[in-house]
Amino acid sequence: MIEDGFTYVALLVMIGSAIVYTEKKSRHKLFTYLPSIVILYFVVMLFSTFEVWHKSESVTLTYTFLKSYLLPAMIFLMLLSADMREIFKLGNKMLFTFFLASVSIAIGFIGTFALFHTYFEPDAWKAFAALSGSWMGGTGNMVAIQGALDLPDSAMGYTLLIDSIDYAIWVMILLALVPFAKTFNLWSKADTSVIDEVGEKLAHNNAHKKPVTFFALFILLSSALFVSVGAQIGASFLPTTSFLTATTWVVIIATLSGILFAITPLAKLSGGSEMANMMLYLIVALIASRANFSELTEAPLYIIAGFVIIVIHGSIMILFAKLFKLDLFSLGVASLANIGGVASAPILASAYSKALIPIGVLMAMMGYIIGTFGGLMVGKILKIIAG
Repeated sequence: MIEDGFTYVALLVMIGSAIVYTEKKSRHKLFTYLPSIVILYFVVMLFSTFEVWHKSESVTLTYTFLKSYLLPAMIFLMLLSADMREIFKLGNKMLFTFFLASVSIAIGFIGTFALFHTYFEPDAWKAFAALSGSWMGGTGNMVAIQGALDLPDSAMGYTLLIDSIDYAIWVMILLALVPFAKTFNLWSKADTSVIDEVGEKLAHNNAHKKPVTFFALFILLSSALFVSVGAQIGASFLPTTSFLTATTWVVIIATLSGILFAITPLAKLSGGSEMANMMLYLIVALIASRANFSELTEAPLYIIAGFVIIVIHGSIMILFAKLFKLDLFSLGVASLANIGGVASAPILASAYSKALIPIGVLMAMMGYIIGTFGGLMVGKILKIIAG
């Protein structure tokens, strides 16, 4: 049994690297529908269930310290690639479709929780708020909200469970609908000429990517750590409530910092996304290390609730497609840019055309920007419903 904090972290990093290595080398289809970060969570959770490490003082201090300071650093680096100037190039109709997806997902969460909340534990609204952050942004947003709302690590198992099972089926459905795009577009009377034009322009603009350098990595790391410390200090001077805690302020400050610096020369340095992903994997592993499979007693109900959210979201999207003449590509990519993030939106975009991949990437980047704020807003409403 591990009781030393450094050994504990070293094992978590080794587990994460082994999963990433397996994904890279095997290229198994499993990773298309079940992201490696979700597999990481449940593998580490399995280790925790068998008590491979003990919650000693050293392990607990290491966990608390790393999670507290890595979270704002990860949020900052994640948002550096979300340049609002590039996002606006998507055009009004695609931006409208993206926000329609976000709002319909929020409505899905609020409606579903209103129906099912009496069947869940009193604090279940926090788990759904964290999931809403993921489904309007990405796993990074989910982790940010988990920290902001002080959601117990054990409850994150439900969030990841819905995020993996329900999401995987939704991806398969959207990919299966690709051959019916022309039929759908005729029904909705959509015009796709603008999408093709924007896709080609973005592909041309993103054709040349700078290589990752030692200099860039060092500058990005120092900037992220500086923002992390600054967010902690800044949050200590801001007023708090039962909902808007000091940790929530840390998340908000780091998010706003990332959005602001995304339009500066710092964002042009390559390596920020890779570093953010490494931090995200470690944070998820840390969270999973405090969870246990025996605690997932309400898993089926959570999974059913997840499907109800998707049904509400999909129904609203189809209704508005008819009203505003939206095409299936925009609807599908906007939906996955929210629910799946940067890992899956480009995959669906490429199923339509390779030239449209940048649209999927940019939409997913926009999800990173609004995911945390959107999830916190949904969480506030869910808290009111929970009473």
